[in-house]
Formats: sequence, structure tokens, C-alpha cells
Amino acid sequence: MPPRLFIFGLGYTAGVLAERLSRMGWEVISTGRDGTLSFEDEGNVRLALADADHVLSSVPPGSEGRGEPLDPVLERYGAALKGKALSYLSSTGVYGDAGGAWVDESAPIGTGRRTARAEADQTWLSLGARVYRLPGIYGPGRSMLDRVREGRAHRIDLPGQVFSRVHVSDIASGVIAGLGAPPGAYNLADDLPCAQNRVVEEACRLTGAPLPPLQTLEEAALSPMARAFYAENRRVANGKARQVLGWKPRFASYREGLRDISATTSPTVASPAPAIASGDQR
Repeated sequence: MPPRLFIFGLGYTAGVLAERLSRMGWEVISTGRDGTLSFEDEGNVRLALADADHVLSSVPPGSEGRGEPLDPVLERYGAALKGKALSYLSSTGVYGDAGGAWVDESAPIGTGRRTARAEADQTWLSLGARVYRLPGIYGPGRSMLDRVREGRAHRIDLPGQVFSRVHVSDIASGVIAGLGAPPGAYNLADDLPCAQNRVVEEACRLTGAPLPPLQTLEEAALSPMARAFYAENRRVANGKARQVLGWKPRFASYREGLRDISATTSPTVASPAPAIASGDQR
């Protein structure tokens, strides 16, 4: 029998992983936007879980203050996960603001704006999961190239602001490398944290678009979610994933990643960016 993976939340990131594992001969069953089962279909979900060799969740925790469960997967199906090899897609947002300093898996978590995510992260770790902490995710149909083409890119005047990011393909390779690895937290990030403005400038160069004006946060009139993105400043270290998983990012920086996307995507018709939905952590 082929190995079986059950995915809670087949969104953008988990979908890339599922496609790659399917090509490797895995059987993949999933819930989520593009999944094979409804999350609410408890009978069939529990049957599928019973036969699964590995379970991965990309479902985010509930929104704080709204009475939603800390983790809907664990609340409904936690008992059915006993004895399974577990993986969880978390966020480097659990580290909070580091003032631009490097953070690794030994850094404290739960001090930032994503306290619910930090609690879910810790709960999965306590169950023996491999927890992958992910920074800003980009890839085909969901990159700065699309935002530049659609006129949605901003250059924000915040000297010293630094972010980490990771190509969705490198997340998939990291999770696959970790399928037989020891439980624990692993940062999956590229090798070059940098200001978001540099990514915008490279996307403009590749598309031939003019640079957006340099604006303050107030002038840019960003959404609360986008504005919160600039509230934290950190560099994410990936040394543990390299050493323990034998993983390294194929796309070492945004430059290689954007060039690859540009070379394989029509310059006039960008793939639609997937909506943020329950079942995908971004």
C-alpha cells in the first residue's frame, strides 16, 4: 500500500505539498478549500484518519475574542490523532518583534500579536508534532510580481525594517525532508531577510513596471492586516532545518524566487492569488 497523508486544510501551501507527494506515490486525503472531504464530515474524516500514516494541519487557530476554538482540528479530532506522525504549519509570527535581530527555534514565543498561534504551536509540539514555523510565503500566483502587475504594491518608508520570507516550493521540500525527522520546531526561511522595498524593486525590474512612490504607513492607507505586518521586525534563522532535516532552500533569496516565477508565468496574465481561507495558514 502507498503511504497515506491526511491534510487538514488543503489551501495554497498544503496544496503544493500534496501535489508533490502525490507525484512521489503517496495517497493524499484532505479537507479544505480544494480538499477531498468536508471538515464537518466526521464519519469519513475519522475513517480516513484511522488509515493515515501521517497527518498534517495547516488550519490556523480561531480568532481571539470571538469564542472560536484555539485549534479546531485538535478540538474535534484530537483523540483520533494519537499514535500518528504529526506535522503542523505554524508561523514565525510566534516570535513577535525582535527589533531586527536573528531568531532561531530557541527564541521565546508568545510575546507578539499572534498569541493564539503561539498557543496552538505549543500544543502541537506537546503532542510530538514537527512544527514548521513559516515567514512570508510567496510563489506562483501569490508573489510581489502579481501585486506589482495589479497596482497593489507599496514601498513603505521604514528604515531598518527587515522581514524573512520563503518560497512555497521550499516549504514543501522542508516538510517532506521532515517526515521522518525528530519532533520539534523548525524554521523554514530563505537565506536573505531584507526590507520589503527591495522585493518590490526587484519585481518592478522584472516586470518593467515603474516603482511605486515611497510612502509612510499613514499615506499608504494599508488594511489593518497589512499594517500589522510592519509592526514586527526580525530575521529568521534556518540553521536547525539545514542541520537536522538536511534541507536547504532552492530559492536562497527573493531574487532567485521571483526570477523563477517570472520565467514560468505569463508576463501579461498572472495566476489569481488564492484567497485567505480556513485551512491555509496564510
